[in-house]
Amino acid sequence: MTEQAARTPFLYVVVCAAGIAADVSKLITAAQEQDWEVGVIATPVAMNGFFDTAAVEAQTGRPIRSAWRTPGEPRPFPAPDAVVVAPATFNTVNKWAAGIADTLALGTLCEVAGFGVPIAVLPCVADALAAHPAYRDSVERLRGMGVRFGEPYAGEPGKGGGRPEFAWERALDLVGRG
Repeated sequence: MTEQAARTPFLYVVVCAAGIAADVSKLITAAQEQDWEVGVIATPVAMNGFFDTAAVEAQTGRPIRSAWRTPGEPRPFPAPDAVVVAPATFNTVNKWAAGIADTLALGTLCEVAGFGVPIAVLPCVADALAAHPAYRDSVERLRGMGVRFGEPYAGEPGKGGGRPEFAWERALDLVGRG
């Protein structure tokens, strides 16, 4: 058996700055239950209180990546077998589709699109922003690159005042391990 075949598949989870990011541990738990090893890459803004970074590091057993490594530093994660962007914000979707790589998260997304691995996106974008022509064009461009999108999530309260559930586990279905 080759080393590639023997190792546990590795999932990159890219976390953006949306309030629902506080529950990213649900995705990590679901992935680990399906025998994924998980590494988290977060946007710089997401690192500023959008989720419990210490808890996520304890859960994955790895540091969260948010900044570029120096040239002499070893790669902290192996190459991904799949990538999930959840929650994916308006800003991240638009920059990624435009090829802007001004953060580690965006640079990773731009690069990994060329790896041929499954990429799933669970957008968390307000309805008014989702209606913007640039966002619609960005989603279509990313879909054209083979990126798989889950249902849009605006996070708006329902008639009873509660917010709908964010479909964390749907991301694993989209990358083919659910």
